[in-house]
Amino acid sequence: MKIFIVHASAGAGHTRPAQAVYNYFKKNCPQHDCRLVDVLGRSHTLFKVSYRWGYSFIVRRAVRLWEFLFWITNSPKFRLVTRRTALFNNIIHTMSFARFLLQENPEVIISTHFLGSEIAAFLKRRKLIHSRIITVVTDFGVHPFWIAEGTDEYVVACGKTREALIRNGVPQKSILELGIPVEEAFTVSYDRAAVCAKLGIEKGRFTVLLMTGSFGLGPLEKIAEMLHKYAQVLVICARNKSLFKRLTRKRLSQVTVLGFVDNIPELMAVSDLIITKAGGSTLSEILNMELVPIFISVIPGQEEANVELLSGYGIGSVPGDLRQLKNLVIEFINHPDRLSEAKRRARDLKRSSTSKDICNAVCQDSCRPAG
Repeated sequence: MKIFIVHASAGAGHTRPAQAVYNYFKKNCPQHDCRLVDVLGRSHTLFKVSYRWGYSFIVRRAVRLWEFLFWITNSPKFRLVTRRTALFNNIIHTMSFARFLLQENPEVIISTHFLGSEIAAFLKRRKLIHSRIITVVTDFGVHPFWIAEGTDEYVVACGKTREALIRNGVPQKSILELGIPVEEAFTVSYDRAAVCAKLGIEKGRFTVLLMTGSFGLGPLEKIAEMLHKYAQVLVICARNKSLFKRLTRKRLSQVTVLGFVDNIPELMAVSDLIITKAGGSTLSEILNMELVPIFISVIPGQEEANVELLSGYGIGSVPGDLRQLKNLVIEFINHPDRLSEAKRRARDLKRSSTSKDICNAVCQDSCRPAG
């Protein structure tokens, strides 16, 4: 069986779930021809560049413009126009990807980005391909762009995401509530004492993890200065080199300053609470690690939708300012029972076998994945 796992290299939030599914298939079903495909890698150069960098530029420099674009594309009043306009634009600029699908004609397409799903579904509606199309919605909230006629199944994070799809006209039988795929490293148990020793931090201290994606955006420096007297703080500066230098020079007690790291599962494993943004795949990783999230620098649109949906499960907090954030953290430190209850809610929503479940849904009786 030829299986394409399609993503868009416009952010790690869509690529990581695709990689997780791909890795599972390669490990457990090696008899299939499984390929990881970047839709932007087969798109027009200008389109690819604008897709990869346009979002990050707008949310950093013109967030109100992004808020307007999200609103107008999400509004039922303008949906017919915005969907047709987006579809025309996407088809024109992804012809190489479309030709690739026509040439290869895979039996199954698993897409973790709505762009790949939209092009595949367009070809299927015109009977140019006959692939089974599975869209993995990598957010908790659902933007209409995720929905494309011709899609066979939608994999969603939770019941409330399922309900949102149904309200938008997706048949209930087409929705699989399996979760957002995460890498295996986010599904295993860690020896906290051993990891703390490896990182050079105290095992018994209340630990807060600060991370806001690859750009290290947001008031991380102020938060570290504000919390270091109350808790052990791990700050991931990622590619923000100036932030890394400033915090390193300050030598704040109980603060560990990190640059771009590849051991986030370990850092989550030794943390009690995480202060972060609200991207879908990051939230899935947080839930799998049973961490308590506090959200900062929430981007209007999809991140707000993620936060709103999770709040329906009693998960996550959005402080109005840094003073409220500080009080929230201190409250969790002083009331371990509240921390335990918050972790229980995360545990109830986590889905650690998503890649396996997708594999089972695809393969059925043709193979039997391990585990």
